[in-house]
Amino acid sequence: MGLQNTLKALSDPIRREILNMLKGGRKSAGEICERFSVTGASVSRHLSVLKEADLIRDTREGKYIYYELNASVLEEIMLWITDLKGEKADD
Repeated sequence: MGLQNTLKALSDPIRREILNMLKGGRKSAGEICERFSVTGASVSRHLSVLKEADLIRDTREGKYIYYELNASVLEEIMLWITDLKGEKADD
């Protein structure tokens, strides 16, 4: 994981909304596209950025691709922010 890629991925409101959608469980690319008023190609690019930052994972099932959160990267970011703030993590 590159922190710079992760923060870049998180900087876009559409990508943050995609992550919020995936909190509720995995979604197909089509389900994600339905939520936004941008082109499918645009949503596909947003998904690629999130995947490059390792914030999401994809799984192909037949002709569908499903996306889900990669919580471990989010946990690493939270630990970094906590460390940056100077707070002690619970042991």
